[in-house]
Amino acid sequence: MDNIFFLIFRRMRAPLLALLVTYAIAMTGLVAIPGLDADGNVVRMSFFDAFYFVSYTATTIGYGEIPHELTGAQRIWVTFCVYATVIVWLYSIGSLIALLQDKTLQRAMEERRFSRRVRRIHEPFYLICGYGQTGSGLVRALTDRGQRAVVLDDNPDRVNLLKLENLREYVPALRADVRRPDNLLLAGLRLPHCHGVLALTSDNEVNLKVALAAKLMQPGATVVCRADSHDVEANIASFGTDHIYDPFDTFALYFATALESPCLTLLADWLGELRGSDLPEPINPPTHGLWVICGYGRFGKALYGHLKEQDVELVVVEARPERTGRPDCPLVEGQGTEADTLEQAEIHRAVGIIAGTDNDANNLSIVMTAKALNPGLFTVMRENHLMNRELFDAVGADILMHPSLIVAHRIRILLTAPLLTEFVHYARFEDDAWACELISRIAAVASERVPEVWQLRIDAEGAYALVKLRRTEPLPKIGDLLRDPRDRGCRLPAIALMRRRDNSRTLLPDPDERLREGDQILFCGRPDARSSMSWTLQNMHALAYVLHGTSPPRGIVWAW
Repeated sequence: MDNIFFLIFRRMRAPLLALLVTYAIAMTGLVAIPGLDADGNVVRMSFFDAFYFVSYTATTIGYGEIPHELTGAQRIWVTFCVYATVIVWLYSIGSLIALLQDKTLQRAMEERRFSRRVRRIHEPFYLICGYGQTGSGLVRALTDRGQRAVVLDDNPDRVNLLKLENLREYVPALRADVRRPDNLLLAGLRLPHCHGVLALTSDNEVNLKVALAAKLMQPGATVVCRADSHDVEANIASFGTDHIYDPFDTFALYFATALESPCLTLLADWLGELRGSDLPEPINPPTHGLWVICGYGRFGKALYGHLKEQDVELVVVEARPERTGRPDCPLVEGQGTEADTLEQAEIHRAVGIIAGTDNDANNLSIVMTAKALNPGLFTVMRENHLMNRELFDAVGADILMHPSLIVAHRIRILLTAPLLTEFVHYARFEDDAWACELISRIAAVASERVPEVWQLRIDAEGAYALVKLRRTEPLPKIGDLLRDPRDRGCRLPAIALMRRRDNSRTLLPDPDERLREGDQILFCGRPDARSSMSWTLQNMHALAYVLHGTSPPRGIVWAW
């Protein structure tokens, strides 16, 4: 606000002074020049009458001569005043119009409106730095779940695009350089409702500066950062950044898990998809045979490292090995878009090909040429720009990897269901048969749709009825929460996936295990199961019926 007043008074100083001086001279002349009344007596105009007279003559309205008919000398002076004041007013109005069009003032007013809207948010929100492909997907996922977000991006086109989006919640957005700490403060970094900062730009150095500033100025906020360089990732982790996501390492781990434990991969896909979607089809990449990796950059190296640990036979195709380095496996120099190069990589006996260059046209060409030589190949493609999605869909790759969407997907799960991230992590230590059995149980309750995933905490906010019940009797068992509050003999279509108690985690907890205050439980099931469980947790009558089969009247009158 101070900047706006400063700009206005600085730019309008000369016009305002010109107006004041012109009015003062005109009024002084009218007061000083004597006039005559109707009886011929000499009179002088008061300062109030002079101000009133100059005010309407300056705008050329002309209400007449007051308080008496003017003399010749007064009319000569008034004529001079009319021209002078009109010129000064035109000058002032022109300066005001130019001021309103000034980019600096518009910027200051935009920042003030943005800051005011952010301060009006009285619920938890996340500060998202970067509204690219990752940020846009994440903002939509958060707002669809009723969570609030604030966006900063230095690209005006992206900010304008956000303002046109049809989102469930209003998202304040500002075009600003996220590397400047004052812009982060303007976006509410130090507000008590700021629960996290997400550095999602495509520049590693920018993400590093955002994470560092967030940790220094708001240590209590959760900081999530994107990084696709191991050196930058190590630097970001050195000052305590909470979560760092490398899209290439993330996908490489996902693909390696799909080779080793396809059921576990399918389980993670089912639980991590957006609610309401169809259940994804299982992915079964061949585990034995030759795999050809085209492109030995960041993506290719990440895949090579994970696949090498599983003793998969590999051949790498790289056009500039002197720049990327040479792997410890057979190397063919070339882009992979030519049939000769792929034949040197023994594409005819390969079981799968990975097109992982940073050029979408080359990746499309690689897969099309490879499938022409070996139609039975399992294909993995890297998509760098979402604008090419229709072309990639037309090719029909078995697995399509987009770095931005990978990061957005992982962060969405982290923010909407933190326990799900822990569950998937600990599930990797189980065998594939365990995951296959759990998939069968989920399929029985999911009804061909992605199951709803939710978590609850046994406290006064998340389970009011349970905490109130604890005053008179022990807390119920986990299985009691899965009873239908409309018919306690029926079971809700839901599964308890994990229980977190203090620092311990239990996967698929026993339904007969008794709850404790402070426990966190992760469930999956149908959406109606979640609403029914919420009813049980918050309503004393529903809870009493679920536990004992009766709902006793409460209060003296109803008990009587």
